[in-house]
Amino acid sequence: MGGLKTILKMAFIVLLAFLLLRSCENRKSYPTQPSQAIQLEPIQKSPSKKTFAFKGYTITPLADFEITAKILSREKYYLGEESDISPIDLVLGWGRMADDNVLKTISISQSNRWYYWETKELPIPQREIETHSANMHMIPQDDRLKSVLLNAKKGDIVNIKGALVRVDKGDNWHWQSSLSRDDTGDGACEVIFVESANIEHL
Repeated sequence: MGGLKTILKMAFIVLLAFLLLRSCENRKSYPTQPSQAIQLEPIQKSPSKKTFAFKGYTITPLADFEITAKILSREKYYLGEESDISPIDLVLGWGRMADDNVLKTISISQSNRWYYWETKELPIPQREIETHSANMHMIPQDDRLKSVLLNAKKGDIVNIKGALVRVDKGDNWHWQSSLSRDDTGDGACEVIFVESANIEHL
């Protein structure tokens, strides 16, 4: 009888070890999902501020704006009219465009204030890539925010609050934000006057 108990006990231990191993394997096989915050759509509301002067430019708020997203790429700029007030662009992704299992198949780059992506095989529908990622031009409100944005890294989670704006200087130059996440191509980027920026380094 004692021998049978020992055999049953050993069989139970082996079975338990097998089940625990399978459980670990199953957990590892699940796709990495973005956090709840970066699954949310950006928030856009009617502007709460009026036109104001900023570093020799005229800033006209077009909409209040808030976004929590993953930084997919970043590029600093030193030349051009825009660089006087916007030293960095961030390519941001939200929803499934913040999912590492989706992003690992997509190559992302930036140049001349544009954002480019390419993939050999679409991990999600093309339209979802286009509507859940964007190149956003950052205009920091002050030097502290400028430092925060310049120190942000690819892969970080960022929460940005501010306004989508039109920027004017003199009679011949202006820079205007898109007000939609659904557009693509020239004029589709967001120009954000950043009033708050919090970075979570991963």
